[in-house]
Order: sequence, then structure tokens, then C-alpha cells
Amino acid sequence: MQTASDVTGLIGNTPLLHLQQVSQLTGCTILGKAEFLNPGGSVKDRTALGIIRAAEQAGELEPGGRIVEGTAGNTGIGLTLLANALGYTSTVVMPATQSKEKIDALELLGADLHLVAATSYKDPNHYIHTAERMAQKYAQKEAHGAIWARQFDNLANMEIHARTTGQEIWQQTDGKVDGFICAAGTGGTIAGVSNALKEHNPAIAIGLVDPAGAVLCDYFSHGEARASEGDSIIEGVGIGHVTGNAAQARVDHAWTVTDVEALPYIFDLLRHEGLCMGGTSGLNIAGAVRLARELGPGHTIVTVLCDYGNRYQSKLFNPVFLENKGLPVPEWLAI
Repeated sequence: MQTASDVTGLIGNTPLLHLQQVSQLTGCTILGKAEFLNPGGSVKDRTALGIIRAAEQAGELEPGGRIVEGTAGNTGIGLTLLANALGYTSTVVMPATQSKEKIDALELLGADLHLVAATSYKDPNHYIHTAERMAQKYAQKEAHGAIWARQFDNLANMEIHARTTGQEIWQQTDGKVDGFICAAGTGGTIAGVSNALKEHNPAIAIGLVDPAGAVLCDYFSHGEARASEGDSIIEGVGIGHVTGNAAQARVDHAWTVTDVEALPYIFDLLRHEGLCMGGTSGLNIAGAVRLARELGPGHTIVTVLCDYGNRYQSKLFNPVFLENKGLPVPEWLAI
């Protein structure tokens, strides 16, 4: 019999999906890595697994221990699922501005959830710093100790993407991939995949796509880290500082893409190809179109379909919310 011994066996080995509309639009073959098929519903399951396994191997995470993390939601979901399956406890610190659906999911899974005000990274009350302090407190009083997952700077994040995501893309395309592009939340995916692919073929073009208001486009384009103009409703990506993982990425092209450009791609994907994806997938597809136009017709480009759109239904698919933000509304939801 072929079986998975536990939930960790369901993480990774996601298929590549041919994105028909944007492939026809650009004359390239644009493929989406179907990371929404991971058991926690997002690419962040890989990050969670990589961090846990690295902590176990280092002797930092003891049986029955607690895992504490500051997250926009998806890494917290992955960590909580794995904690449940592997005998740990999960504490999640998350900005209260994140979608109601992610908050509900974490409560459903049994996470020890702490919602905090959304502030800048420089503020000591930022959710990342709050998680670090909380991990230190738990480590002193918990019988089995506690770790801070540290997904932004913990290189176990990029390393699992180098070992798994990047190698899968190379194998699934038979080594015929010409470009890879995605947005960065922690930088783990783009760092791991870019290094893995360039080890196989240094000529593979790597692209970074940033939402408005983030700093990595400027960092990879000009060597500084200035925020672009505007802001974005897309959750989980668009960082305000260069993380330890992002600093390891090997990026050839970087673009800032507005929500006005990105969101129609997810609406069209649902309407015409039957997939309901979150906002980051729209950003990634927009980036893939940019990279396709940079490289020209006939190339194969891979991006990431990060998570399901129903995780953001109260925002991304809420016509009142979208209209109030001056953003496009899908025609079937128009009031």
C-alpha cells in the first residue's frame, strides 16, 4: 500500500498547473505551482515543516514543547496543524487587521492565538517582536520549553524551499524552466527556489514582485530598501525590511505591482479557469506576465499559487470593501 504516515507526508510535491489565459496573452507557457493543495491550504506548510524539523535536529524543540510565531496567518496555520500532529503546542501572534477567515481558522485549529495592533516593524509592539518576547517567557515557565520559530530570519525557511520546491520545479519542467517569479512575505520561497534553480542553470531568470508600499523591489533593483508609493490590501507579502531569508535570494528582475493590476488576474482565474485564489496569487501571476514580456514569447515561466481565495472572502470578494478602496470589483459580485 502507498500511504502517508502522518500529515507531514502530505506537504509538498504539488503539481504545476498550466495557466491558460496568461499563457495565451504572453505567448509563453506560464505555470502555477499549486501550493494551495498542501494540507494547511498554503505554501507556508513547507516553511512550518522546515522550521520544526530543523529545531528538532538541533535539539531546540523538545517533545511536548511550544512553538511561538508571529505571522500574518498562513505560517501559523501550518505550525498549528503540525504541532497538533507531532505533539507540540502552538502559540500564534497575529495583527488584528488580518482577514476574519484566517483568525477563525486558527481558533478552529486550537492555536493559542494572540491578536495585536498592526504597527511598523520599528515599533517594539510589532507582532514579530511581541512573539519573540512571548517565546522567551514561555521558555522560562513551560515544562518542555518553547522556541520562537523566527520564520523571517530562520534560514530553515529558505532551505526547505531549496530542497523541495525548487527541486520539484526543476523536475516537473524537465529542466526546461526559463524563469521563476513570486512575491515575498518572509523571502523564504524566493530565496530557496532561486538558489536551487540557479544551481541547476544560472541562466534561469528570477523575478521578485512586490505589492505597493514594500521595500524589496528597491532593494533588488538599487541596493537600498525604500518603500514604494501606495499600499496594498494583499495579506502576507510586502515587507518593510530586508529579512535574513530575503537577503539570500538571487534576483535578476524586480517589479512593484499595484492591487489594481493584480486583482483582476485572480478574478479572471476564478471566472474562466475555475480556481479561487488569494491575493498573493494575483500578484504572482501579474509578475509572471511582466517576466514573460521581459523574456519574450516561447519561454516557460513558473510562479506560485499560494492559497485559496476563501481565506480572504470578506475582503477580496467583498464588493463593498473593494469599492471603498477604489479597487476593481468582479462583475458577478457587482451590486
